Amino acid sequence: MCRHFAYVGDEVSIKSVLFDPPHGLVQQAWAPRWQRHGTMNVDGFGVGWYSGGDQIPARYRRTGPIWADDCLADLARVTRTGAMLCAVRSASVGTDMGPSAVASSADAAAAVLRLAERLSAAELLQLQARCDTALLWAMVLHRLRAGQPPADALTGTVTDIWAAGGTGRFNLLLTDGKMIAATAAGDSLCYRYRPGGVIVASEPSDDDPDWQKVPDNSVVEASRAGVTVRPIEPAGTQGVPGGGPQASAEPSGQFRPAEPAGHPNGKATAS
Repeated sequence: MCRHFAYVGDEVSIKSVLFDPPHGLVQQAWAPRWQRHGTMNVDGFGVGWYSGGDQIPARYRRTGPIWADDCLADLARVTRTGAMLCAVRSASVGTDMGPSAVASSADAAAAVLRLAERLSAAELLQLQARCDTALLWAMVLHRLRAGQPPADALTGTVTDIWAAGGTGRFNLLLTDGKMIAATAAGDSLCYRYRPGGVIVASEPSDDDPDWQKVPDNSVVEASRAGVTVRPIEPAGTQGVPGGGPQASAEPSGQFRPAEPAGHPNGKATAS
């Protein structure tokens, strides 16, 4: 699965988070350490960030591997931001909600149709591409426009997929410039909180012991105020063949810097 991260905090250069760490996203494109599915992420990349008081984020996206871009390093060196989201992509074949998502191509098509029925014709016509990720983003956007908080929009989308019969890897990540919301649903996710900022990522960018692993089938809400981790409730998936998450025995909880964390690193504690 692809690798991604989001940062919210003090203003920093994009280079300091994207390029400088010894196991940063550039290295994860060709040598990920926690990736469970696939070995490389060479099918495109994207960087999005908020600049100043502008509410519309800037985006820089390309279809090739991140290390082959001659412009990104200079752009990242001179661009400073307090909120960014970056990803490197490992493409899967077909529009079937991911490799081995359901038992057969017919089941996959039926699941996609069930999900598409939740959207209006106008929303479907506005899909940016004919692929599974574009449909999932449209589903998230539909919930955001209805007024749902980011974390609820992500978890609602994941449980909709499970209820429709979809199985696979649905690690979703977004930021509005002030907070980060992310799901761990089928692949690795972690976070690192510091007073100056918080990062939520597919895997650690260095060997700092402050990195905390997120249990599978969880949703994360992170900001400068702290990090909350809670389970994704598989509502509506009972009795659906192939639907629902894999069970996880790991605890969920929350960390607030102004409260006792129960762990010197602020690790999520059982609640």
